[in-house]
Amino acid sequence: MPVVPSSSPDRPSVQSAAQRAYAHVKERLLDGRFPGGTLLSENALARELGISRTPLRQAFGQLEAEGLVELYPRRGALVVPISASEADDVHEARELIECHCARRAAEAGTDLTAQLEEAIEAQERALSSAGAGFARADRAFHRAIVAAAGNALLARSYDARADRHQRIAATTVARDPSRIERFIAEHREITAALAAGEAERASELLRQHLSGARALARRRA
Repeated sequence: MPVVPSSSPDRPSVQSAAQRAYAHVKERLLDGRFPGGTLLSENALARELGISRTPLRQAFGQLEAEGLVELYPRRGALVVPISASEADDVHEARELIECHCARRAAEAGTDLTAQLEEAIEAQERALSSAGAGFARADRAFHRAIVAAAGNALLARSYDARADRHQRIAATTVARDPSRIERFIAEHREITAALAAGEAERASELLRQHLSGARALARRRA
């Protein structure tokens, strides 16, 4: 009976290390701890994670494919900044999708309300840690509204840009953490309108909320 060659015993550990490195770096890219323009040192991150540079390079390669970093051989990776024009494009796409979905989501009922309130609670916890974790909870709030509309194509289109949404939100609140309280208050208004089934009001409140965030991002930039 022929012997089937086994995979290298080192491969699973290398793959696991690459996945860990990818998750570690991406989380920090999305929450603003690695802001645009930062050069991520290959050697420093490898030491921090206790891994060799090989899995870290694999992680960097995946992040480069996602447009989040630009590789510099033997040095590391540069965090790609979000340009003003890209930020405007992202905000325009969000407004088109989210405001439409809010009208549909007004019929979603108590399940959506519970999801939105849970996301708001996570946002409130971020207040005590200078905004850490807010962008992730903000993403969950807006994603729940899109999902509640029940249009899978729109949800996939929205998800394709969600990392950019989160990076912009993280950058905005990092520059002005005091803005979080206003964001939360606006989220509560949107939630109340959706819970009451007020489709047009929810959509308009969401449009105003996104427009305000867009204006703040422009001003701070």
